[in-house]
Amino acid sequence: MKRVMEKLEAFMALGGIKKDIAFLAISGVAVVCSLLKIQPFPFDMAWVAIVLCGLPIIMEAVIGLITAFDIKADVLVSLALIASLCIGETFAAGEVAFIMQLGALLEELTVARARAGIEMLVHLTPQTARVKRDGRGEIIPAEQVRVGDRIRVLPGEGVPVDGIIVSGQTSINQAVMTGESLPVDKSVGDTVSSGTVNQFGAFEMKAAKVGADSAIQRMIRLVQSADAGKARIVSLADRWATWIVVTALTAAAGTWIVTGEVLRAVTILVVFCPCALVLATPTAIMAAIGNATRHGVLVKEGDALERLARVRVVAFDKTGTLTRGTPGVAHVHSALPELAPQQLHLLTAAAERRSEHPLGKA
Repeated sequence: MKRVMEKLEAFMALGGIKKDIAFLAISGVAVVCSLLKIQPFPFDMAWVAIVLCGLPIIMEAVIGLITAFDIKADVLVSLALIASLCIGETFAAGEVAFIMQLGALLEELTVARARAGIEMLVHLTPQTARVKRDGRGEIIPAEQVRVGDRIRVLPGEGVPVDGIIVSGQTSINQAVMTGESLPVDKSVGDTVSSGTVNQFGAFEMKAAKVGADSAIQRMIRLVQSADAGKARIVSLADRWATWIVVTALTAAAGTWIVTGEVLRAVTILVVFCPCALVLATPTAIMAAIGNATRHGVLVKEGDALERLARVRVVAFDKTGTLTRGTPGVAHVHSALPELAPQQLHLLTAAAERRSEHPLGKA
C-alpha cells in the first residue's frame, strides 16, 4: 500500500508549479462564475475548482494518513470539502479548495525562490578541469577528476576541486568560501578550494578532495539540509495543527448534536482550518533562508533562525561585511622633503599601472 501511495504522490507531482498555476487560474475563473451564477455547462462551475484543487488536497490527506498517519491541515480541509458536498454547498467547497491551493502554491513558490540560492552555488562550481595525465594535457568534466591529478588553472578560471599548489603563484578570490572580499596571495604549498576564482597568474595544483568531498559541494549540501521542518517552531505548529483537527472535529460533532443543523457543523470545520498556523511558519523560515543565502549568509537549519531571535550581541570579523572590502588610497605622505606627496602618488601609480594586484589597482 505504501508503494502505491508513493507512486500516486509522484503522479500528482507531474507538471510541477506550472501545472499548479494553470489549475489555480482555471479554478479561480470557475469559482467566480459560480458566484455570479454563470453556468455555461449543465453543472455548477464550482465543481471545476473542486476537481482541480480539491481532489489533490484530499489525496494528500489520504496519502499522509496511510503512509505516516500524519494529521495536518489537509485532513481538516478534506473533511470540510466532503461535508460541504454532502449538504449541497458546492460553492463553499470550491471556494475552500481554491483558497487552500492558493496558499499551497504561494508556499511552493516561496520555497522555490529560497532554493535559488543553492542553484547559485551550483553554478559557481567549474564544470571542466585542465588535467595533465601521461604527460598530456586534456580538458575533462570536473566530476572525473581523481585524487592526485595535476590540474592547471589559468587566470580568470574557477578552481575545479580542492587541492594544493605545486607550481606557480597567484591571488585567489575566495569570497564565496570565507567571505573575505580581497583576493588572497597563494604560492607553492598553499591550499585552494573548489569554487574560488583565480585572479591572475597560472598555476598547477594537485587534487586533494574531489566530487562530493570538495568544499563547494559540502557547502551546497549544507544549504540543502536547511529544511524548515528542523525548526522547533515548525514542529510546534504541526503539533498544534493536530490538536486543532481533533478540537474542530469535537466541536463540529457537538454543534451538530446540540443544534441538529449540519450546516453549522460544516461551518465549524471550515472556520477551524489551521492553514495560517501550518503554512505561514515554514514559508517564513524558508524565505528567510533563501534571502540570507542570496546575501552570502548560509543557514544550516531553520532552528538557527529561531535561536537568532534571542541574540543580543553580534561580532563581525570579515572584511567586506561592515566595510567596502575594496582597497583605495586614503592618504599619501612623502618621507622625502624634496618629493611632494602628489608626485609620490603619481610615480607610484605609474609603477603599478600594469599590475593586476588589488593594491596595485588601488
